[in-house]
Amino acid sequence: MQVYLDNSATTRPIPETVEAMNACMLDAFYNPSALYAPAMQAERALADARRVIAASLQANEKNVIFTSGGTESDNLAIFGLLAMQREKGDVLYTAAEHAAVKNACLEAEKRLGMTAREIPLLPNGSVDLSALREMLSENTRLICVMQVCNETGVIMPISDICALRDELAEKAAIHVDGVQGYLRVPFSFKQLKVQSYALSAHKFHGPKGVGALVIRDGVRIQPQMAGGGQQNDLRSGTENTYAIAGMRAAVEHYPADAMQHMLKLKQLLLNQLAEALPETTVLGLPADDAHSAGHILNVAFPPVRAETLLHALEADGVLVGTGSACSSKKGKHSSVLKAMGQKPNVMEAAIRISLCPFNTEEEMRFTAEKIIEKVTMLRKFVRR
Repeated sequence: MQVYLDNSATTRPIPETVEAMNACMLDAFYNPSALYAPAMQAERALADARRVIAASLQANEKNVIFTSGGTESDNLAIFGLLAMQREKGDVLYTAAEHAAVKNACLEAEKRLGMTAREIPLLPNGSVDLSALREMLSENTRLICVMQVCNETGVIMPISDICALRDELAEKAAIHVDGVQGYLRVPFSFKQLKVQSYALSAHKFHGPKGVGALVIRDGVRIQPQMAGGGQQNDLRSGTENTYAIAGMRAAVEHYPADAMQHMLKLKQLLLNQLAEALPETTVLGLPADDAHSAGHILNVAFPPVRAETLLHALEADGVLVGTGSACSSKKGKHSSVLKAMGQKPNVMEAAIRISLCPFNTEEEMRFTAEKIIEKVTMLRKFVRR
C-alpha cells in the first residue's frame, strides 16, 4: 500500500480535472481573445471558471483574475495594492506567512519604500492579536494573513483581524493567502471585509501552474505585467485555458463533506499515535479545536529526526512532509516553528501529515502502525 500524505505540497489531479483539460486542448484550444466564432469556446471556458470560483467565495465573477498560481497571486495583490497607496507606511505580515507573502512584503521595502513588520505568533501558532493591536495605526497600509497555516494547520482569526483593522487602521487593506484554506475552510467576501484572496489549483486536485487572485468590488490594484491588456489589463498574457478549465473542474468536484471527513481521519490518526506514543507532540492547536484545520497535522517524536523518519516511512510506502515544500530542502529550522518558540529538538523532529478528501480510515490505521513501528525502532539508535 502507498499512502500519500503530503497534500499541502501538492495534490493528485482528479480524473475530472484531466478530462476537462484534455477536452479543452482538443476542442477549445483557440485564443480566447480572437474574434472568430470558435474562439468563443475558449472564452466561455474562462467565463465558466470565473463563475464557479466567484460563487465558491461569494465574490463578483468580474473580480476573478487568473494567474500562474499562489505565488503570483500573492505578489500581484501585495505590489498591486501598495502601488495604489498615495503615502508610504507599514506593511504587516504574520510570522506564519509563506515565503511568497513574506518576501514580497520585504521586497516592498526596497521597491516602494514601505516598512515591513512581522506580526508575532502565540505558542499555539495563531496570530498574537494583542501584539497586532499595538502595531496597527493610521500608518498601516496593508495587513497580510494566511487563511490556514501551511505547516501547522492553524486557522487564522481573520474576522478578529478585520475588526482590529476597522477599529485602529480603517484605511489599511487586508490580503488573505488562501492557498491552504480554499475549499477546505469556508470563506466569504460577504462576511469578511478583506480586499484580496489568493488560491492555487494544485492544492485542491487541479493542475499546477494556475491559480487566481480574487478582489473585492471597488478595490483597485496596479498591474504588475505590461502586455496585451487581457483580464481588464490586470494580468496581461494569453490565458492558460487548459489549466483554467482543469481548475474549474477541480472546484466543481471538490467533495462537499471534505472538511468533516478529513477532520475525522486526522483525529483517528492522532488518537492512535498518542495512545501508543504518549509523548507525541502536536505543533499547533489540538485536533479538536475549532481553529484547527482538518487536513494538516504537524507532529513530532523527539529525539527521532524528521528526515530520518520521513525516509523510513517512505520505505514502507507512507509519504509525509517536513514543513513547507518550498523550503524543506534548505535544511533550516522552520521559521514558523521558531516564531512559536519551539525547542530545536522538537523542530528537528517535526513532520507534516496533510490529508485530502480521498484518504481513507484504512490508510490512517496503516500510517499510524508504520509511524509507531518506525519511531519505536529509530529511538533505539538515537544518541542520548
